[in-house]
Parts: sequence; structure tokens; C-alpha cells
Amino acid sequence: MATPNNIPDSSLDFFDISTYEETAKFLQGKLPAALKEPQVAVICGSGLGGLANTLKEPKVELDYKDIVNFPTSTVQGHAGKLVFGMLSGVPTVCMVGRFHMYEGHPLIRTVFPVRVFSLLGVSTLIVTNAAGGLNPSYSICDIMLIEDHISMVGLGGGSALIGPNITGFGPRFPPTSDAYDYELRLTAMKAAISIGLSPDIIREGIYCFVAGPSFETRAEARFLKGIGGDAVGMSTVPEVIVARHCGMRVLGISLVTNNVLQGHGKSARETVLSGLVENGGVEEGVANHEEVLASGEKRAADLQRLVSKIVETLPATK
Repeated sequence: MATPNNIPDSSLDFFDISTYEETAKFLQGKLPAALKEPQVAVICGSGLGGLANTLKEPKVELDYKDIVNFPTSTVQGHAGKLVFGMLSGVPTVCMVGRFHMYEGHPLIRTVFPVRVFSLLGVSTLIVTNAAGGLNPSYSICDIMLIEDHISMVGLGGGSALIGPNITGFGPRFPPTSDAYDYELRLTAMKAAISIGLSPDIIREGIYCFVAGPSFETRAEARFLKGIGGDAVGMSTVPEVIVARHCGMRVLGISLVTNNVLQGHGKSARETVLSGLVENGGVEEGVANHEEVLASGEKRAADLQRLVSKIVETLPATK
């Protein structure tokens, strides 16, 4: 039997279903009866891990490093643990710290927990992230319900579903035209209003997935906005695609933590030829992870209340 985190790198190219089953069995052995079959899984984005603190007893916390076959997270703001407990009376698992391509994880490893959740019985995945705003009407700390996504990684040939298909999870060619469940978005919008959040800060839009870890250039940001993106980030889409492959319903929520710079940078040519004052009229600033975490903290309490209310009022599983 495997011990925690003992899978050699050479075996991480493709897993067979027995690897996921081993991890699911390990977790069930650590859980009381009330939590052995969680109905909801929540993936907490940068700065949003405080939601796990709202789970009620019975409650079990497990560090990733202590879970058989689990990867570990290396990102500031991602604690690296699974927290099982009751959220609004519903058995729930919170993933505090996710796995990203830019950490060096193969895509198939970034989604490993999602497939394990499926084996545990999870039918609804709520995935949150911190994202940069591309839509000029968005403000920092707005909450965007993800309507659809554009995967730059997927269009470039990267997918967590590449490799032998595991039919025990889903079909070889899963549709994604309905990846983000309309009824769940409807529930989320109603929940936001019911807890007193202003409708003006609740958006609905398109999330662009990029690999990172560098933030977008100005030209890239203009391109992403031009092809229909409202927000951009470095996570979420692989997890969503695999969750849908497993038959889960998915709700995606982005917290807009910064406005992505899109204006043209300083032009040396124009400065010299026109005699312009250096820096004059040019959009300044750089994106940084600390800004992302700070914005997450500002809206954290609202997001926690929102997710709790969403879980309380979830529509019946299809």
C-alpha cells in the first residue's frame, strides 16, 4: 500500500483509477460516518481559505502531505489541507490550497483531488479564484459568477484529460458548452441578494485561463479582452473540465482582485519626437500577488457568507 506522497515523478504522467480509489479509501478511513460521503466540494482560491473555518462539527482537517498520493501546494495564501465538515447542514469538503501548472505540476496532478471527490460522492463543485479584471466596468472586489471560460492552455494543446480515458469517470469526449451550471448561478445570484450584497457588485462573465506564473502583458490583456474575456486567472478551468467529466455540477466564482493593465506602455519614439513629458498620460502600475491576497481578505467575509447561503439553498441534484 502507498504511503502519503510517495508516488515517484515518473508515475505522474497518467494515473489509473486504482490510484484515485486508494486515496478515497484512505480519506474515508479518517472520516466519521457523517462525513464519509460529502455532497459538496469547495476549492478555495488565493486569500479565500477562511471559508474552511466556518465549517461546523463534526470536522476533520488533513494536511496534503499526510494524504496518500496527494500533491502539495507551494503558493502563498494556499495553506495545503482538506477540511471536512458541515456547511449549512450539508456534508462538505473544502480544499484550502490548490495546485497550479506554474508550480511544475502536470495538469493531471492539478485535478487529482477533483476525481477523488467524485469517488467520495461529491455531486456539486464550487470553485473559487482570485482573478484580474479585464472588463472595464468591473471594480476591485467585485464578485463574478463564471458563465463560461476561454482556456488559452486548452487551445494550445494542454488538458488534464489528455492520455488514456478512464471510463469509470466519464466519456472520452465530454461536452463543455454547459460547464457552468445555470441553476447554480441562479441560486448564487439569489443568495447574494438575500444576504444583502449589492447587485452592482455581482457580475456574470467569461473567465480566461492562462498558465502563469507571470502576470499578463498589456498586449496580452488587450487580446484576452478582445476575444471576450471579462477576467483572467491561472487556475479553475482544469478542475472544472474534470469535474464535468465526472458528472458533477459546477459553480465558478471569481473575486476580482486587481484591474489588469491594458493601456499601451510608454513610447520612446513618441517621447522623443513629440517632446512629451516622460510618464505623461500613461497607465502606470504592476500586478503583484500581495495585492491579490489583500483584495481577497477585504471580501473574504462576504464570500464566506455567500457560499454558505448557496450551499443552504442548493437545487436538487439532477
